[in-house]
Amino acid sequence: MFTRKTKSTIDSLIGMSTSIKGDVGFKGGLRIDGQINGNINAETGQPSVLVISEHAKVVGEVRAAHLIVNGEITGDVHSTELLELQPKARITGNVYYKALEMHGGALVSGKLSHDQATEETPVLKLAASSEA
Repeated sequence: MFTRKTKSTIDSLIGMSTSIKGDVGFKGGLRIDGQINGNINAETGQPSVLVISEHAKVVGEVRAAHLIVNGEITGDVHSTELLELQPKARITGNVYYKALEMHGGALVSGKLSHDQATEETPVLKLAASSEA
């Protein structure tokens, strides 16, 4: 049903002993094991993979194409492709996703909203009636 891309390399790592206060922008792959107090944004229109490990804690909005969560996020989450919530995932905020994979034990305290692309929806037009 869903195809997984094999090109999901991690380009950058924020280690367990690292704490960042401020926004983080990235492209490609990013793994977070530490703490971030700020928004995390992947470059829009580009393939991206963000891994929030079980040791990670993020306070802020998170935006990425493919997002794998096994840690804690306090803030809204936006995934434009696939969102994987692993057993130790804890999200406090609203979640917007295109495709969702949720394992037993994952917890979301907020709204889950399926993002339906409006440009992919075909528009039906009625045939024009001709009066004679």
